[in-house]
Amino acid sequence: MKAYTGNGRRVFAGVFSVFGFILILVIAVPLLRMLLVVDATELSRTAADNEVRSAIILTLRASLWATLAALVLGVPLAWILARHKFPGRRVLEGIIDLPVIIPHTAAGIALLSVWGRQSLFHRFTGVTVVGTEAGISLAMFFVSVPFLVNAAKSGFRLVDERYEKTARSLGAGPWKTFFSVSLPMVRKSILSGSIMMLGRGISEFGAVVILAYHPMTAPVMIFERFQNFGLQYALPVTVLLILISLLVFIGLRLVEERRR
Repeated sequence: MKAYTGNGRRVFAGVFSVFGFILILVIAVPLLRMLLVVDATELSRTAADNEVRSAIILTLRASLWATLAALVLGVPLAWILARHKFPGRRVLEGIIDLPVIIPHTAAGIALLSVWGRQSLFHRFTGVTVVGTEAGISLAMFFVSVPFLVNAAKSGFRLVDERYEKTARSLGAGPWKTFFSVSLPMVRKSILSGSIMMLGRGISEFGAVVILAYHPMTAPVMIFERFQNFGLQYALPVTVLLILISLLVFIGLRLVEERRR
């Protein structure tokens, strides 16, 4: 019976390993193909291009601003959704998830209707984010904030409320309880959500290209070069962005592992 169980487990693990290997191939083969097609000289020449460097730096910076804004606004909301039951909570959670579901070009149009030059906001204030770094960050925030909010919400739900109640019974106020008890216990979830949001912001194209075609982010530049000059000119920028993103996320994951 034990031998049979052992054989069954090996077969089970073997089948799952095959499925996992197929998935890894689907992801890895296109990436490896790009790396093999672009030679080091062409890649270094692309990296030295000021326009390319500016686009990549802008992409990373705008995504970072979006993530920081989400930490300030999204984590408190995640705590409320995790700790309180109120009418319309499910509707609110659905609204938060909506940017992940809708086409991102539609998200860009929705943002343009509120923040564009023809919007009521612009008519009353004279302020517009169209064609600015703030607009890029806003587009990235809109499409990627669900990743951070949902990760933080799941983390708060895993924390036993008795820890918070104990802190309050010992005289800690709600602010101190949140920052000294609740928040430290979900930092892993928040960090994971932040990494996912940062990555989603870096890769965003649809909403950004509608709200702010210029200044040009790296995904927009890749599209423009592919459309105007073909695959040969778009590939080096694509590979460079992938390599830089890979280094960034390896670093962030290492930080996450050390915290664990």
